[in-house]
This record gives sequence, C-alpha cells and structure tokens, in this order.
Amino acid sequence: MRYKLLGNTGLRVSELCLGTMTFGEEWGWGASREESRKIFEAFAEAGGNFIDTANLYTGGTSEKFTGEFLKGRREHFVLATKYTLNMSPDDPNGGGNHRKNLVQSLEASLKRLDTEYIDLLWAHAYDALTPVEETMRALDDAVRAGKVLYVGISDAPAWIVSQANTLASLKGWSPFAALQIQYGLADRTPERDLLPMAESLNLTVTPWGVLGGGVLSGKYKSPKDRPAGARYAKDEDWAAVNVTERNVRIAEAADAVAKESGRSASQVALAWVRQRPFGEIVPILGARTLAQLKDNLGCLDLSLVPPQLDALDAVSRVDLGFPHDFLVRARQYIYGKTFPLIDGRR
Repeated sequence: MRYKLLGNTGLRVSELCLGTMTFGEEWGWGASREESRKIFEAFAEAGGNFIDTANLYTGGTSEKFTGEFLKGRREHFVLATKYTLNMSPDDPNGGGNHRKNLVQSLEASLKRLDTEYIDLLWAHAYDALTPVEETMRALDDAVRAGKVLYVGISDAPAWIVSQANTLASLKGWSPFAALQIQYGLADRTPERDLLPMAESLNLTVTPWGVLGGGVLSGKYKSPKDRPAGARYAKDEDWAAVNVTERNVRIAEAADAVAKESGRSASQVALAWVRQRPFGEIVPILGARTLAQLKDNLGCLDLSLVPPQLDALDAVSRVDLGFPHDFLVRARQYIYGKTFPLIDGRR
C-alpha cells in the first residue's frame, strides 16, 4: 500500500479507501460485526488508513462498528463520514446541507463513532434547497471548531463544486479537498465534466460503485440475472440497474483481460480506475466478505498494459457530448494548423 496527498492538503491517505456501507445487517445484505471486523483488520494489515462511512449507512450501525474497531488507535486512521441524508423522514429539517442538519448530524456521528473529531466530513449529496454559501460557511465553522479537519463533497454537479470552492477561496473558508462520485467501466459519464474539474481544482477523487454493483465482477451473465425490485440501501444489489446488455459486454471484456492476466475481473476493474488520467484517484472498496476484500486488495500490484486498456476503453467509451465533441472538431478553426506544434497543452 502506498499513500497519496488528499487534494490540496498535506493529509496522507492510503491509495485505496475502505467503504463501510456493508458494515451491519440492518439492510438485509451487509456483514455481521464479526465479518466487518475481519474486513477492517485485513484492510489495516495491508496498510490501509482511509476509512469511509456515513450517518445513514445501515441506520447508524456502520458508524458504530467503525468507531468500535478504531478503539485505541483512532489517531492512526483517516476517518471520513457524511451528513446530508435524512435519518428522520418526517422531519423537514432532518436532511439536507443546511446548517441545522450539519450541526445535528455531526454531533450524532461523533457519538456513534465515539470520537472527538472527523478527519474528513463529506456533504453526501447536492441539496438544491440550501444556498452554497450556507453550506460552505457552516462546514468552515465545523473546521474552526476543531470537530472536522477537512471537508469534501459527494454526488454533486461539477458547476456546484466549482462554485463552492471558488467561493471558499474568495472568503477564506475551508474548500473541498476531495470529490466522491460513481465512476467505473460501467459508468464513465463523469469524464465529461466532473473528472476534468477535479483534476483542475486538485481534488482527490474517491469513486464508489467501481464494480457496478457486482456486474463487473462477473456476478451477472445476462440482464435476466438482475434481481427483481432492487432498491438503494435495501436489497442485495442496489446497483442491479447496471445489469444491462452494454455492461454485460463490458464485464465480458474485463473477464477476458482477467484471464489473460491471471487475475480476477474485480481486480481488473479496480486497476482500470486506478490508471485513469484524471489526477489522484482513490477507489472505495465495498466488500461484504473478507474474501471479497482480499481479492480487491489484489489490484494493488496489477498494472494493465496498453492493449488491455485499449480493449476496455473501446467497449466502455461514452460520448462526451456538447461542447466537448464540438470543440475537438473546432480545433482547426480555433488554432489553425498550429495545434500539433504547441507544447504544454492542457
């Protein structure tokens, strides 16, 4: 395990992050306390120090287990959790990115995690009802109070993240250091704006859903294998919607590369994300068993060669859309014949 700097900070995080949404069995498909501890210990023994959880995960059990496993060695780990998602559905202020929910959610998370501070607090999702100014100022207040060290944002449009960090820079508030998004061979749409933005703003990217809800591990051979009625955070595979003809073809390509390399398809999918040219990328591992976690860790010493990368790119490529495709065609009108002669192009 090697380590990366988190965004434009001096914080060192492991090159893989352990996601703990699987800690707890309240949602019907997670890991028991015993299995969760085994997963945590295996990650720590491999050199992992970056742990990601959230207030809502398994109704708070994920945070409780994580806090329990950190006992006696809290300082060694970079602990990330999230607020925003509503744990009191009948309360209009029970969710969102406004100051009231931030304060209440943070205090509750600190108690469940049994810690005095959070290393990285994520806004879990874009809240269109709360002004960006309120969110950034409230997060900065949490940092100044010493309850949070760094802040990040998850599941938000690129223009919101850019606006937020520009505002923080102008006001002297704590900017987002990292961006959490869904990204992998099964969904490359973040390459249109989110990933170039993250590289430009020096945000570390922590992608979730890298295995496409299991489809890239070879779990599903056909869209007919999709479990019925899957819903986020409720059934065995919340991402079963990813089991499409296209993604099954991508899974077949990943499996072919895996057989050629003597590795698992999951390791290939993780290695592909780790080799993407968009700045610092730290994939989140979401294992439900110790065996899955150990297999995922195998991506650390896997480097895909150009022909393999080309094959995976060809089967998973997405159209960048306007204005990106248009600007490529317009180069001759913008630069004349000189574009190939210009060094230092961005």
